[in-house]
Parts: sequence; structure tokens; C-alpha cells
Amino acid sequence: MQAIPYIALVSALAALALAAFFFKDVSSAPPGNERMVAIMKQIQAGARAFLRQEYTWVAGFVVIMAVLIPVITGVALSFLSYLLGAVLSAGAGYAGMTVATRANARTTNAAIDGPAKALPLAFRGGAVMGFSVAGLSLLGLTFTYLLFVEWIGTDDAFEIFTAFGLGASSIALFSRVGGGIYTKAADVGGDLVGKVEAGIPEDDPRNPATIADAVGDNVGDVAGMGADLFESYSGSIIAPVALTAFSFGLAADAADQEPIVQLLVFPMAVAFVGMIGAIIGSFAVRGGTSTEVKALAKQLHRGTTVAMILTVIGTLIMGRVFFGDADLFEAWYGLPLSVIGGLIVGWGIGKVAEIWTSDHFPPVRRIASQAETGPATTVLSGVSAGMVSVAASVGLIAVGVLIAYWGGQQTLGDTTFGGVYGIAVAAVGMLATTGVVVSVDAYGPIADNAGGIAEMAELDPSVREVTDALDSLGNTTAAIAKGFAVGSAALTALALFKSFEVALTSAAAEKGELFVLSLDVGSVDVFIGLFLGAMVPFLFAALTIDAVGRAANKMIEEVRRQFREIPGLREGTPGVEPDSAACVAISTRGSLREMLAPGALAVVVPLVIGFIDVDALGGFLAGALVSGFALAIFMANAGGAWDNAKKYIEAGAHGGKGSDPHKAAVVGDTVGDPFKDTAGPSMNILIKVMTIVSLVFASAFV
Repeated sequence: MQAIPYIALVSALAALALAAFFFKDVSSAPPGNERMVAIMKQIQAGARAFLRQEYTWVAGFVVIMAVLIPVITGVALSFLSYLLGAVLSAGAGYAGMTVATRANARTTNAAIDGPAKALPLAFRGGAVMGFSVAGLSLLGLTFTYLLFVEWIGTDDAFEIFTAFGLGASSIALFSRVGGGIYTKAADVGGDLVGKVEAGIPEDDPRNPATIADAVGDNVGDVAGMGADLFESYSGSIIAPVALTAFSFGLAADAADQEPIVQLLVFPMAVAFVGMIGAIIGSFAVRGGTSTEVKALAKQLHRGTTVAMILTVIGTLIMGRVFFGDADLFEAWYGLPLSVIGGLIVGWGIGKVAEIWTSDHFPPVRRIASQAETGPATTVLSGVSAGMVSVAASVGLIAVGVLIAYWGGQQTLGDTTFGGVYGIAVAAVGMLATTGVVVSVDAYGPIADNAGGIAEMAELDPSVREVTDALDSLGNTTAAIAKGFAVGSAALTALALFKSFEVALTSAAAEKGELFVLSLDVGSVDVFIGLFLGAMVPFLFAALTIDAVGRAANKMIEEVRRQFREIPGLREGTPGVEPDSAACVAISTRGSLREMLAPGALAVVVPLVIGFIDVDALGGFLAGALVSGFALAIFMANAGGAWDNAKKYIEAGAHGGKGSDPHKAAVVGDTVGDPFKDTAGPSMNILIKVMTIVSLVFASAFV
């Protein structure tokens, strides 16, 4: 069992080697004509400039936290793992952005020959992001575990290990919020003036916001999403390790006692088999010849299916190896079933997202038909669809929690710890195939960029037909990945919450005190905390949506000004070019300034409540978990449904492009943009950031 962290580390290196292979493969593809290369370089320059500025701003916050954590908690070396988590998370995001801005024009050029070439190329561009995220996260976690638990053996090894997750969360929070504000300010501003007011197509080269929109796809939906899934993947592995360590009051020198060692390294074993499954699954994706979204989806999802099947087989084998000793454990199959249950529930939540966001199912077609009667009914039907999808997703999570809890008790005995440990490893199962899940998600922004480049480079309309089919599928795959992320967030946050509870008890015992966290809703402090926690996701969503609105307002004014003041721009006079740099600068300034308040809220509020009343903090975390999960599912699926309803109409339904239903659908899509790409995806980070902040600082609250 002691060899498992080393084996997991090797699998992480294999994932990074695969990412390097795919990077080289994508870079060797031809990028197209001079115009396509020039557009690609503009997008690259804007994305690099934004990430440099964003990381510079976030570095100040990271340094402050790196100082505060050891000062407040008294764990001197925790700042090292915190910084490692932050640096690796930022590195994964930057790597993904770099290849995405290379893959976009190359995918456009491949689309000239059809989807058989374009889809695998876009997928491999996304796979660099996927395997960088999974590889760097698992590499960082296993190295931190080996360094502080196995090699140095410090007394506070597991507190140090947990701080890695807070570092990853810090980058994820600001990257997701900042990138989301950037991309939606450009998208909303460009669409409202271009498609609705000026009557020009999406991604038209006359629109000054088009380049900013393309940059936003990369900094928000690639770099931001990568940091998000890095944090989710890291948190899912940290949760069961922390739960075990704090429940048994472990120091590093006690971490080699059976059966404790099995419980500590089992999550890494699951991550290892999931990584191998994802690596093999990534080679199963082929292009095919059809431009039908359903056929393309079948090709793209083949990789995920292969990865899941291999992970299920590997988990059963690992379960038998780990828990087959009848003297130490009861039924060996319990915890493997918890993991498999988590994997299946994650797939199920993704399927719910597909049903509610794909135009092959009734919800999106219903929204498109409602566009016949104007924007109001379009918005109402999208809100309704998003809300209904919450019911289905919550039902799946409830089933997943029950299966995972039961499985944990089967292996570890009829105890609360066994059940909660089962829930914790179910989250690992849900994200075990992160490498291929993120690959499928990051494929979407590359396909979107490819369509924009086809339009701006004025290629044959047949090329845009191929890229539009790829892009429509990308909206659905993005919703599926968000389902995996938010589903795992719910399970991980629950496990981290239990770790927080036992960490408080352990910290109090070290000081010679007796403390038991109360979650009695009849207690006034818990009740107040519960309501405050339920409120924060709504406040957080409001801050991010308002930020998009303010930045989009400035974008709209700038696009209108250029159409008004640059002679021949709106008419498309040859040689007249928009000032795209001005729009890029507006999105950059607006997003960086606006990301600070929501980011600070997630860190400061639990700290303030924790130092005032720990029981209130317990209620606060419970309230935030429930309302944050529901809000995340609602906004992600409603936004995706509006977007694909618009694309369904653009494909020819209900009058097609330029019709009144199309204009109504554009309004619905504009409402949905900050839902699905800014506020919604930030929810799963929010609930985990607040929980892991509470866990890291638990000893200071007592």
C-alpha cells in the first residue's frame, strides 16, 4: 500500500507526457491562410495579456494568504503546499489557454475537409487542458503527501496537505470569476449591438467586440474552467484523506498503521485507475463524416465511455486488493461500489444537462417555439427548464449519497465515519476520469473560436456549417462537465464539512477542552448561520451578474461608438478595420476590477463567522452547500438551453436567422450567458472554498 502514492505520481507524469504529445500534434497541424493566422495571433496576444494581468492581481491575494495561514493556524510549513497548489493550478490554466489559442485556427482549417479532421483536432487541443489539469493536480498532491507524510514526517503533515486545496481554490475562484466576466462582457456587448441592433452575423469581422469575445472563450471557458476542475479534482482527493487523518487524530508517524494506511491512499489508487482509463479513452475519439450533432456527440463521448468502463474495472480490482482482508474490513465491495456509484451519478447529472441543453430533446425545442411570442416568453421558458433540471439533479445526488454512505458502511462497519468516507470517495469516483471529461469540455471553446475565425476570415459557408455543428455540441459538453464539477462539489463539500467538524473536536482536545459542533436548527446561532449560508450564493451570483452587466454596458457603448465614428465600418468597406484592441482593453479592465468583491466574499465571510461563533459557521456551510448546488445546476442548464435554442433557430427552425423569433432567442441567450459561464460555474468553487477555508483555519476557531 505504501507504493500507491508513487504509482499515482507515475500516472500523473504519464498524463503530462500525453498532454505534451497532444500539444505537439496540434501545433504541427497547418493553421490556414494569412488572414486566419493573423486573427489567431490577435486572440493569442489578448489571452496572454489578460492572464498575465490576472495572475499578477491574484498573486497579491495569494501572498497575503500564504502569510496569514501559518500565522493564524500555527502550522509553519502550510504556506508551502498552499503556494504549490496555487502555482500548479495557474500553470494548468496557462497551458490550456496556450494550446487552445493554437488549436482554434487549425480546427478551422481542418473543418475545410469536414468534421472527420476537425473534431479530433479540437478534442486533442482540449485534451492538453484536460491532462494538464489532472496530471498537475495528482502530481502536486502525491508529491505533497510523500514529502510531508512519508519523507519528512512532520506532526502537522495532514494540515499541510489540506492547504494544497486552498491554494488551488484561490486560483480557481478568481480565474473562474474574472475569466467569466471577461468573456460574457464581450459576448453580451457584441451580440446586442451586432446581431440585434446592426443586423450583422455573429463573429462578423466588422464587429469590434468579436476578437474580445474569442479571447474570452479562452480565458474564461478554458483557463478558468481548467482552474475550476483542478480545484475540484484536488478537493475530491483531499477530502477523504483529511477525513481519515482528522478522525483518527493522526500525525505522520501513525500513517503507516493498518487499516488506516489503506484509507489514506485508496483515493490515490482510484485516481490512478481513473487516470489510466482517461489516457486510453482519449485515443478512442474519432471524427466521423456526419455534421449531425448527434453523430458527433457519439464520437466525442466514446472516449468518456471507454474511460468510465476501465475505471469501474480498475476500481473493483483495487477494492479487492485494498479491503479483501476479512480481519481488518467487512465486505470488500462496499467502497468500490461507493466510487462506482459516484462515477455513475456524475454521468447521470451530465446526462440531465444534455437532456436540458441539447436541441435533440424537448426542453430546448420548447424554448425555441416560445421565441415565436417574444423575448419574455423565451426567458420564462428557459428559467422554467433550468429549475426543473435542478429537481432531477438533486434526486440523482440523493441517490448517490445513499449508495455511497451504504457502501462505506459495508466495508468499514456501521459507523458514521464509514458512511461519510464512502461519500468522500464517491466524489473521487465522480472526477476520476477528469482528464477526458475536461478534454471534452475544453473542446467546446476551441470549436467556438474556430467558427469565429471562419466568419472573420470570410471562408466558404460550408466551413461555418461544420464549425457550428462542433460548437453546438460544445455547448452540451460544457454543460455535462459543469454537471460533473458541481456534483462532485456537493459530495466533496459534505466530506470536507465532516472533516471540519472532526478537526474542531481534535483541536479542542489538544487544548484540553471538549467541543462538539452543534447543527441543531432549533439553536438560534445555527439557524441564523443556515440562513446566511443560503443567502451567500445568491449574493455572489448577483455580484458576478452585475459585473457582467456593467462591463457589457461599456462594451456596448464602445461598439456603438465605432460603428458611428469609423466611416465604412458598418457597411463593410474594404480596408476598414475595427479597433478590436479597445474592446479587449475594456473587458480586461472590467473583469479584473469586478472579480475582487466576489472573491473576497468567499474567503472573508466564513472567517468572520468562524471567529464569532463556530456553531453558526456550521449552519452557514450547510446552507451554502444546499442553495449553492441548486443555483449552480439551475444557471448552468438554463443558460445552455437558451444558447442552443438560439442555435436551433439559426439552423433554420422558426424562421431562421434574422427573424423575430431569432431576435427573441438572442435576448434569451444574452440572459443565459452570465448564468452558464460566469455565476453558475463559480458556485461549485464558492461552496468548496468556504468549506476548505473553514477546515484550514479550524484550529484557530476553537
